[in-house]
Amino acid sequence: MPILVAEDDEDIASALQRGLGRAGFEVVVAHDAAAALRLGRARGFSAAVIDVMLGDEDGRDLVRALRRAGMTAPIVMLSALSGVDDRAEGLEAGADDYVAKPFDLADLAARIRVQARRRAGGEPRGPALRYDPERRLASGPTRTVQLTDREGLLLSLLMDQRGRILSRGEIFDTLWADTGGSSENVVDVYIGYLRRKLAPMSDFGLDLRTVRGRGFVLMETSE
Repeated sequence: MPILVAEDDEDIASALQRGLGRAGFEVVVAHDAAAALRLGRARGFSAAVIDVMLGDEDGRDLVRALRRAGMTAPIVMLSALSGVDDRAEGLEAGADDYVAKPFDLADLAARIRVQARRRAGGEPRGPALRYDPERRLASGPTRTVQLTDREGLLLSLLMDQRGRILSRGEIFDTLWADTGGSSENVVDVYIGYLRRKLAPMSDFGLDLRTVRGRGFVLMETSE
């Protein structure tokens, strides 16, 4: 999937090129708005990632110019400005999503793919796994797995938030905060239980990843 990255900071641009390249994207970098606009007009990109601040230029003006030039591909904006008004201005300029710095590359890659699928014709198709909370059964194309109540709650949370990194604290507060006597380590224990019971998770079209220093993210294997 060819994507345009407009980022004036060379270190960040290089990190984006390497990280998104490893995630399967063909990354073309522009270090200023003029170069990005030329590339956007000349090539057919599946998505674009644009920093709000491009040196002395405003990335939101670039988004408007690309839209006027006929770009229909999804645009994700990056910014150190994370206020509600800043996000609203980016979206109103024509962006499809807005990611605050510092960001995680796995999360950014997932957001790009989600937006690209939406533009291509609908919401994400969803994984092959289906969970029945009444019977606590996780079912895929080839097998069904019985889960405990807490394992099922954890799987439901991860599926509801798939593509988004959930910290240990966030998972703990959602599922264990009212139980008493537990620590956040219980999250790692139950993540391990899920991985063992559902292994290989590719059978269900899923991959449960650990993001170092951040938490866990459930991804579709196609992502």
